[in-house]
Amino acid sequence: MRVLQERILKDGRIYPDNILKVDSFLNHQVDASLLKEIGLEFRKLYEGTEVTKILTIEASGIGIAAFTADAFGCPMLFAKKTQTKNISSEVYTAKVMSYTHGKVYDIIVSKEFLHKGDKVLIVDDFLANGAALEGLISLVKQAGATLVGCGIVIEKGFQGGGDRLRSQGVRVESLAIIDEMTDTSLQFRQ
Repeated sequence: MRVLQERILKDGRIYPDNILKVDSFLNHQVDASLLKEIGLEFRKLYEGTEVTKILTIEASGIGIAAFTADAFGCPMLFAKKTQTKNISSEVYTAKVMSYTHGKVYDIIVSKEFLHKGDKVLIVDDFLANGAALEGLISLVKQAGATLVGCGIVIEKGFQGGGDRLRSQGVRVESLAIIDEMTDTSLQFRQ
């Protein structure tokens, strides 16, 4: 997605330890028109798959997933990182190691909202080592739902998570794949 790559180059900031900050337009301050284009692009990529639910993880994936759900005309559901008093005690749960935060989270989704008949598209802002996607895939499997695939805005291809998931038969569609990143530059996959 050319417009996304251009925006990453223009407004993204690279930090040590392979951290790419896109918080000025994607996952803190949000460019709604760009997210709308992203949602429509995922709709094109997964045309004909009869998606009934978009699933993401809080918090950075929520905006992207909401625009994607709008494009598909279906509900969006996000996995929470903490159990709250207002969520049912009947939940699916999985452990996820956050690359960015360096800690393990228990992610949860209420059984009330994820069912056996659902056809689920998982959407997230980044894919690095694949831990978040594996956790979300586990929730889909626990529910007995069908995983249609995963839509990723930015994949760090050099960290191998996407390739590993693809080799396991998971359909992963990434809008921008970074194959190489240094402290001062990055190279997109062509």
